[in-house]
Amino acid sequence: MTKNTDIAASGDLRDDIDETRIPVHIAVIMDGNGRWAQSRGLDRTAGHVEGVVAVRRVTEVASRLGIKYLTLYTFSTENWNRPKEEVDALMHLIVTAIERETPDLIRNNVRMKVIGDTSRMPSYAFERLGKCIEDTSACTGLTLVLAISYSSRWEIKEAVRKIAHKVAAGEITPEAITDNDVALSLATAGMPDPDLLIRTGGDFRVSNFMLYQIAYTEIYLTPTYWPDFGDADLQEAIAAFQGRQRRFGLTGEQVEEGR
Repeated sequence: MTKNTDIAASGDLRDDIDETRIPVHIAVIMDGNGRWAQSRGLDRTAGHVEGVVAVRRVTEVASRLGIKYLTLYTFSTENWNRPKEEVDALMHLIVTAIERETPDLIRNNVRMKVIGDTSRMPSYAFERLGKCIEDTSACTGLTLVLAISYSSRWEIKEAVRKIAHKVAAGEITPEAITDNDVALSLATAGMPDPDLLIRTGGDFRVSNFMLYQIAYTEIYLTPTYWPDFGDADLQEAIAAFQGRQRRFGLTGEQVEEGR
């Protein structure tokens, strides 16, 4: 596969990317903010601030490329266990950044959605995020999904509870539960599963993120810290994705015959 990381200022695609096979849904584990800052002798908060810049950059590129869903692992339920000062700074940063970016999201026809256990969020953060979600609700382009106070085990537990309540109410029998019933009980109900999962920062794990949804998702790992991730990096990941054969349990020959 030819590499051409010199992307034109006009935003042209790399020569090796097929415009007809752009992933519909890309999910990102944005890792490395703290290490990016520490490697420069800065406070960890500086890495989170720079990470917000990367979010804006990648959202703009994803919208331009025609990606329909971009899900960003913004704050996990495990992150609540970090030092209180860092958690407070992150909550303030997330909300302030989203409010600042909302006018641009609207101009670019980007709709925002939040998934996660928002009951744990400070009331000021929840209310301000709700206003941004409402303001972008009429947009019909890219859906930017922020996973805040999210973990997949929490999500699956909540899905089990919803289905259990339906069984208890006699709305469905245990034998009748389908994959679709489970999918519709998840926080991502109505969204397609990710085609591509990107993890920055060099680690090799999925960190309790969309465990049900990524059953057949292609995974792309990069050592690049999230604050340094940009246009060229996203297109590199898409090119790698397009170079793979997605078999979904079939043989390679069956896939080719289906094409």
